[in-house]
Amino acid sequence: MSRFSRFGQGPKPKVTRTSAKNVMYVDYKDVDTLRRMMSPNGKIYSRKRLSTSAREQAMIAQAIKRARYMGLLPYTSATL
Repeated sequence: MSRFSRFGQGPKPKVTRTSAKNVMYVDYKDVDTLRRMMSPNGKIYSRKRLSTSAREQAMIAQAIKRARYMGLLPYTSATL
């Protein structure tokens, strides 16, 4: 199935979580939301998988890095 299958309307626009809620920043203290944006091994998911813009992805990465530094999130998984 083609991505242009909606009868010539073009590609479907992506609605990101942060812009749909009108949130201008990603809170580093919201650990549950940040955990969903990481793999079980501790890697940050890509923009394509999260369907975020470049600016939002940079804010997510910065929030995850801050949470790691503060000790709220692990750098790697505990099951190595």
